[in-house]
Amino acid sequence: MDIKHYLLQAGFVDLLLDAVCVVDRNGCFVYVSAASKRILGYEPQELIGTAMIDLVFPADRERTLHAANEIMAGEPKLNFENRYVHKDGHVVHIQWSARWSDTHEMRIAVARDITERKQAESRQAALFAISQAAHGAEDLLALFTCVHQLIGQWLPAVGFSVALREEGVLSFPYHVDEHPLEQHPQVRQLSDEVILSGQCAMRSADHEPAWLAVPLTTQNGIIGALVVKSLAGEERYTEQHKDLLQYVSTQVATAIERKQLHARLQYLAQYDALTRLPNRELLHDRLQQALASAKREKECLAVLYVDLDHFKLVNDNYGHAVGDDLLQQTARRLTLCVRESDTVSRMSGDEFVLVLERLKLPEHALIVAEKIRINLSQPMMIGEHTLNIVPSIGIAVYPEHGEHAQQLLHHADTAMYGVKKRGRG
Repeated sequence: MDIKHYLLQAGFVDLLLDAVCVVDRNGCFVYVSAASKRILGYEPQELIGTAMIDLVFPADRERTLHAANEIMAGEPKLNFENRYVHKDGHVVHIQWSARWSDTHEMRIAVARDITERKQAESRQAALFAISQAAHGAEDLLALFTCVHQLIGQWLPAVGFSVALREEGVLSFPYHVDEHPLEQHPQVRQLSDEVILSGQCAMRSADHEPAWLAVPLTTQNGIIGALVVKSLAGEERYTEQHKDLLQYVSTQVATAIERKQLHARLQYLAQYDALTRLPNRELLHDRLQQALASAKREKECLAVLYVDLDHFKLVNDNYGHAVGDDLLQQTARRLTLCVRESDTVSRMSGDEFVLVLERLKLPEHALIVAEKIRINLSQPMMIGEHTLNIVPSIGIAVYPEHGEHAQQLLHHADTAMYGVKKRGRG
């Protein structure tokens, strides 16, 4: 009896949740049970005569053909997994077992839909992998790079962008694509849309890339968006992709928030909150590094101690808000007086310390000090007030005034107070 007729006569086959398939030597379906409708969306009669490989997801076709050749050579396959394309276009994960019938010269296979299991595994893997990345990444860029690699394992992500909104401003700290951000207005549009609405968005059109965007949501609100892109002609995004990316985005948002908090705390530990200059702790680190370099390269460096004369009177006469503004303007002017490689720090109150590295001659520290004196002595406009501040500046030069950080700081501090005693300025 023909195997196809035998299977048809056994009416229970069509009651199985798994699909039973028979494929001839040419790779075409000669029989498919009723479960094909539930799994792939096709009625059995639609598949008869169709090449099996045409239904396989393109990226899985080569290894599927290899497996089919092994089966035809007499090697049965158990629990082989690959992906098929559903009639509506979405991808279905299939696990099947098959063997070759020499008598009928046909492959007989039983296929099971494992899409839900794969999605559950992906979610579990996502949770673990993102958690690992969040704790292991040194900074946000490293985190985004790792997340991109991970997402690419679960869904199409040839393009991947991270949008973050801080104080109403949208920025893109991570954007990987064949084209720069300026050539992809869709990225900004989708980011704005999902951030404002709090809802996911999918875009697809024939012969065009497909887009999927999801919000980055934390307990404190929406902080940004994840946007992925699939190439034209490749796999389209589905509701399953959306659910997975949305699940991943929750983990990513939490990781971003944690990294931002860590970076903020680290910043506050090293920088002055008012002037945003390095604080005392970071100054000591910078000075130690500068001294090590100066000793190694046999170069000069200088430490300048700057104090604003009569600053207390500004606070007393005009209030602390004006005094704070004055300190901020002073910080900006000091920064403009030196090179980017130099350090400008706020020690405390109205005292600032500068480290000038790689000086060719010790006398060059005097030139910088005079530049600072002239700049800070220019009137400062703060609200309705015009303030005239004169700085007192003390200088210490390595190695003339010491070889250690504390020696140089003490000498510069002492020199600054000497200037004050001699009449300030």
